[in-house]
Amino acid sequence: MTETLTPYGLQTEQRHEPLGLGEPHPRLSWRLASDRHGAAQSAYRITAAERAADLDDPARLLWDSGRRESADSVLVPWDGPVLRSATRYHWRVELWDETGTAAGAGESWFETGLLHRDDWTAVWIGRDSHAQPVFDPPTDHDQPLGEPPLNLRREFELTREPVRARLYATAHGIYEASLNGARVGDVELAPGWTEYHHRLQYQTYDVTSLLRKGSNALGGVVADGWWSGFVGFDERRPARHYGEHPGFFAQLVIDFADGSRQVVATDAAWSERPGAVRFADLLMGEHVDASVVDRPWQPVAVLGTEPGPLVAEPDPPIRVTHEVRPISLTEREPGRFIVDFGQNLVGRVRLAVRDAPSGRRIVLRHAEILDDGELYVTNLRRATATDSYVTGGEPVEVFEPRFTVHGFRYLEVSGYAVSVDDVVARVVHNDTPWTGQFECSDPMVNQLQANIRWGQRGNFVAVPTDCPQRDERLGWLGDAQIFAPTASRNADVSTFLARWLADVVDGQDADGAFGDVAPRIAMPREAAPAWGDAGVIVPWHLWRTYGDRRVLERCFDAMIAWVAHIRRHNPDLRWRHRTGNSYGDWLQIDVTTPRDVLSTAYFARSAQIVASAADVLGRTDVADEHRALHASIRAAFIESYVDDDGTVEGGTQTAYLLALAFGLVPDELVAAAVDHLAADVEKRGNRLTTGFVGVALLCPVLADHGRADLAYALLQQEEFPSWGYSIRHGATTIWERWDGWTEHGGFQSAAMNSFNHYSLGSVGDWLFGRVAGLDQAPESVAYSQLLLRPLPGGTLTWARAEQETARGRVACGWSLDGDRITVTAVVPPGTTAVLEVPTTDPESITGREGALDRTGTALRLTSGHHVVTATFSKEQP
Repeated sequence: MTETLTPYGLQTEQRHEPLGLGEPHPRLSWRLASDRHGAAQSAYRITAAERAADLDDPARLLWDSGRRESADSVLVPWDGPVLRSATRYHWRVELWDETGTAAGAGESWFETGLLHRDDWTAVWIGRDSHAQPVFDPPTDHDQPLGEPPLNLRREFELTREPVRARLYATAHGIYEASLNGARVGDVELAPGWTEYHHRLQYQTYDVTSLLRKGSNALGGVVADGWWSGFVGFDERRPARHYGEHPGFFAQLVIDFADGSRQVVATDAAWSERPGAVRFADLLMGEHVDASVVDRPWQPVAVLGTEPGPLVAEPDPPIRVTHEVRPISLTEREPGRFIVDFGQNLVGRVRLAVRDAPSGRRIVLRHAEILDDGELYVTNLRRATATDSYVTGGEPVEVFEPRFTVHGFRYLEVSGYAVSVDDVVARVVHNDTPWTGQFECSDPMVNQLQANIRWGQRGNFVAVPTDCPQRDERLGWLGDAQIFAPTASRNADVSTFLARWLADVVDGQDADGAFGDVAPRIAMPREAAPAWGDAGVIVPWHLWRTYGDRRVLERCFDAMIAWVAHIRRHNPDLRWRHRTGNSYGDWLQIDVTTPRDVLSTAYFARSAQIVASAADVLGRTDVADEHRALHASIRAAFIESYVDDDGTVEGGTQTAYLLALAFGLVPDELVAAAVDHLAADVEKRGNRLTTGFVGVALLCPVLADHGRADLAYALLQQEEFPSWGYSIRHGATTIWERWDGWTEHGGFQSAAMNSFNHYSLGSVGDWLFGRVAGLDQAPESVAYSQLLLRPLPGGTLTWARAEQETARGRVACGWSLDGDRITVTAVVPPGTTAVLEVPTTDPESITGREGALDRTGTALRLTSGHHVVTATFSKEQP
C-alpha cells in the first residue's frame, strides 16, 4: 500500500483480462487504494490502443477520453471506436486525486470474440448414425447403456510458424478440445449449462504455443452433458431435453506475421471414432476402458450449418480449483476400500493405478456420508455416481473422469489395493474470484463459515444449483435469491448471477410467471412465492452490490411482468395461489407458516423493489404505480394478518420475520411483534423453526430490533435444530434440512436429504454485516457509502471481516480487552463510512484521526485505515 492514489484490479465487463469478450459495448472498472486519509479520485483519463506500446504514442491511440472530472470507477462505458472481432485492446487509466494532483495509473486488456454471424465458417458435426457402427456398447453392468462420447479429429498442415492462434469452440453436450495431443485450456464441463435454445456459450482459447510448422491435429471429445444426458429427476433415461445426440462446433483461427490467416473449422473433412471413454454422464458417472483397441476413423456427419444462438462466455468458467488429499483409508474387505477426504466437496477423483494387468476393472463409488462404515447412497436417488476404469496394462496409469461431477466426501474403491498416495479429490466449480473473509473467536462459527463457503463452491457449477450429488442439481430460483447476499460476500458473483438471470428471464411465460428453476427444463410449472420473486430480487441485489445498471435494465420488463402476473390473479392483493404452487417456508421445522402470509409478504416486497428499480432507471410512471401498489398490499397484509396486539397470523418465527423485515407491521406494533417473536425463540430454548425462507432473516431481524442476545444464542446453539448441531456431528457443508441426520431419528427420508445445500447457510451475510460489522448504507450502491456496525455478543471476544468490493478493499473488526473494545476499519478511497461504535459512553471514544465528525457514538469516517477504542460493557443494550 502507498499514500499515492492507485488503481488496481482493472476489469472489463467485471472480469480480469477477458479473452473472447462478446459484449460490443463493454464497461471498464478499477478499484482504488491509498493509505492516506481522505484520498479520493477527482478525475480520470482512459486511453486505448491495439498494442500496449502504443499507449505511449498519442498518434496511435484508438481512444482518448481526455481528462474527465469524475469520481466514477465502476462500470465506466467504453466510448471508443466500434470494436472489431478477434481483436485485443489494451487500455490504461490515469487518475487525479482529491487535490487535482496526478496520481497513479494502471493498465489492462481485453480481447473480443467473434462478434458477428459472418465471422463463423464452422458447421455442426457429429457421429454419422447411418454409418456401420465401429464400437461395442459399454459392458459395465453398473452403467446405463449408451453410445460412447464423440471422439473427433482433424489433421492439417502449417507451412510456417503462426504469430497468433485462437480456438473458438462449443458443443451440444460438454466437450474437451486438444491440439497436437495437448489439452486445450483448463476449462471443465464446457460450454456449461444455459437455456440452449436461447443461448449457447462458446469459449475462446489462446493456442498459439500448441501449434507447430508442419503436421498438426485438432481434436475434440464430446459427451452428452446437459444437452442429451440425464438432467434433474426426470424419469426418462436419459432425459434428452435439448437433443438426441451430442455435436461439436469449433473454429481455429491462425494468424501469420505477413497478415495472412488460415482457418480450420469443423466440417465434413473431420473424422470420428470411439475412444477409451465408453460412457459419460454428469449424474451417472463415467466408464473408461484403457484396454480398447483403436478402431478405424470414419467420416463425420454434418448436423447443421447454422451456428445457432452462440454467445461468448461472459463469466468465469468451471475449473479445478483445489486438490484434497485423503485423511484416512479403511479396508472393508479384501479389495474394497473406503477413502475419507475429510471434506464434503464437489468434483471428481484422480486415481493412480500401479502395476495392474490389462483388463482389470476398478470401480469408484461416491457418497457424502457413511452409514455404519459403508457409503450412504440411497439419498442419491437415480444418480449412480459411479466411475469405472478398465486398465490397459501400463506400469502406471492415471484415471480421472472428465465428463462427470460428483458430490462426495467418501470414496469406495473396489478392484484395486489403493493407498492414500494413489488418490486425490479434485474440486470443480465456476472459478468466481473469492473476495471475502470472515473469522471470529468461536471455532464453531468459523466452521460454519467454512461450511458456507464449501457449499457455495459445490453448488456454483454452471448454475446455482440446489444440491450437487443426487439426480437434481437444478437452478432453483428461491434458493439462489435467499443465498445471493451471502454468496456475494464470499466471492465476486456478479457475472455468474447476471448470466444465470438471462435464463431466469427466458423462462418467464407469456403471462409473466417465472419458473421454479432456470434453465426451466424438467420443471415446467409456474414458480412458487419466494422462488419466482428471485426474478425481481436478484437483479436488484446485483445493482445494489455491484452497481450493474445494465442487468437491471435487461430484467426490468420481466420484473414488472412478474408483479403484474401476481396482481392479475390475486385482485384482492392477498396472494392466495389461485394459480401456481407454493412451498411455504420450505423445510421449516416443527411448525407451519401460513402460505398466504408468506406469499403476500413477498408480493409486497417485489412491488417495492420494482418501484425502487424504476426510480433508478428513470421510469417515474412505473415507480409511482408500484409504490401505490406496495402501499395497498401492505394495507391488505396488515388488515388480514396482523392483530391489534402485534401478533402475526400463524405465530411462527418466519411469519414475524417476514412482516418485520419487509415493513409490514404498523410502527406502533413493531415492538409488540418483536416481543412475540422473541418469546417464541425463548420458549423453545433458544432454538429456531425457520426453513429456507425465514432463516436468512432470523438473526438480522432480532439484532436490528434490540435482541442481539437471542441472535447470538441461535448462532452459537449446538442442540437440535441448529447450525451447531450439524457441525457437532461432523458437517463440513450446510445440510439441506436441519434434521438430515439426528441422534434420535437417524437419517431423514432419502427421497430428499442432501448434505450439501447452501440455503440454510444464508446467515453468512449477517456474519459479515453485523457480527463483524461490515456493510453498506441503505442508500448506497456498490459500497459507495459504508455502514460499519460491529455487534459484540454471545461468547465472542473478537470478530473481523474483509471484502474486496467494486470500489476497493473494505474491512471491519473488533476485539474485547477487559472493559475496552477496539474497532478497526478500512475504508477505500472515495468512500465514506459511518462507524457505530459499540459503546454507551461517547466521550470514551479515542482514535478519531480521519473522522470527519461524531454524532453520539457514531463517527463519520473518510477513507483510510482507522483504529478506534472505547469503553464496553456486556450489559449495554
